[in-house]
Amino acid sequence: MDLLELLKAAVYGVVEGITEWLPVSSTGHMLLLEQFMPLSVSKDFWDMFLVVIQLGAIIAVLVAFFHELNPFSRTKSAGERRSTWTLWAKTIVACVPAAVVGLPLDDWIEDHLGSPFVIAAALIFYGIAFIVIETVRESRAQRLMAEPAADSTVATSATGAYRPRHFSGSDNGASQPQQELTVSQVADADARIQDIDDLDWKTALGIGLFQVLSIVPGTSRSGSTIIGGLILGCSRTVVAQFTFYLAIPVMVGASGLRLVKYFLKGNAFSGPEAAILITGCIVAFVVSLAAIRFLMGFVKKHDFKPFGWYRIVLGVAVIAYFALAVA
Repeated sequence: MDLLELLKAAVYGVVEGITEWLPVSSTGHMLLLEQFMPLSVSKDFWDMFLVVIQLGAIIAVLVAFFHELNPFSRTKSAGERRSTWTLWAKTIVACVPAAVVGLPLDDWIEDHLGSPFVIAAALIFYGIAFIVIETVRESRAQRLMAEPAADSTVATSATGAYRPRHFSGSDNGASQPQQELTVSQVADADARIQDIDDLDWKTALGIGLFQVLSIVPGTSRSGSTIIGGLILGCSRTVVAQFTFYLAIPVMVGASGLRLVKYFLKGNAFSGPEAAILITGCIVAFVVSLAAIRFLMGFVKKHDFKPFGWYRIVLGVAVIAYFALAVA
């Protein structure tokens, strides 16, 4: 057993656990990491490992949102259990477009779109998209804040502080001083869909259509669905949560497909290979729990612009590095 390879697998698990849920492209980061720290494994094993390591991240979602996703919970009312089943149905429906488009193109994409320059282009393009979308949302919020008498707003009687139409706090005058919201928070509070239970079928399917964009490496599955959700009127919290849910059938299906392909080629796990895969999955699970908790807390107070800028900087760095390497 090579300890160095297990350490490498742990590093891949850390990268997977962080980047799977942040909108910065996990596959892009994993492919780039391979350029600097390749595993000493066969190509077939690497292609399988790149996808199946996501199972650790998926288990983290099931753990983190077990109550929300459990339709059999005894603590839920009959109506809440029905809502949970409906949420699962919306999640499955939203995954159909990615399955229809992704399955027949899986091998072609793997062979033709895995280059560093494709990854860099996708990182930059969608980084710009994040910045533009959030800027548009915040420009609207600034207009609303400048016109507190507009239909979509209400001002506190004591401080005159802006409150969007979805603000749920009490208005008890001076006895309950209101916390003024930032432009980013106002923009999010003005979104049409503020709760995951309010996510309608049309919007869920629309987010699923945006998920199709993530078949291009460097796009980011979470990035594409978050962009779609913001455009379609979801709050950041709702779209982040639904993005986690969408990952379950998509990534379980993708992992199953890669395992089937791996074994159909006559491959089998050796002891070291099994240890590498298990190590990567366990580390990805642990790190994912922290990443999910971080993102859900982050989006309550901040927008996605920092991720957009990160994507742009990383994309430019990737182009510069590999252009020099080719030269």
